[in-house]
Amino acid sequence: MMAKVPDLTDLEKHIIQQTIDERWGKGKVTAEEVEVEIRLSPADRELTACPAMYWEHEDCQFVLAKSGESRYRSQFFYSVKDRFGTGIDEYADLGDCVLYLLRLQADHESERQKNFPTA
Repeated sequence: MMAKVPDLTDLEKHIIQQTIDERWGKGKVTAEEVEVEIRLSPADRELTACPAMYWEHEDCQFVLAKSGESRYRSQFFYSVKDRFGTGIDEYADLGDCVLYLLRLQADHESERQKNFPTA
C-alpha cells in the first residue's frame, strides 16, 4: 500500500496564494483547497488522492497538486482538450512550480490574444 501524500501546509498554501496575488492583485483571485487523483508514477495502475489548490482566472483554470513530501505538479487548462503543463513533470520547489506555471500561462495567453484577438 502506498503512503498517503501529506496535506498542504499553511506555509505552502500561503506561498501559492501570495504568488497569485502578485500576478493579479490581492483579493482578485483566490485559490481553494481540493483533492485530485493522479498517477504518482507512469507505471502506477492506481490513482493516488493528492491535496491540491485550484483557482480560476477569466476562462483559464489552474491546478497545483502536492505529489509527495516537497514534490509538486501543476497545469492550466481552458477545456478538457486544451490542457498545458510547464514541461517539467515534478518540482521539488513549490515557489518554482507556481511561478513557472503562472509565467507559462501568461505567455500562452499573450500568444492566444495575438492569434485570436477579441472583438
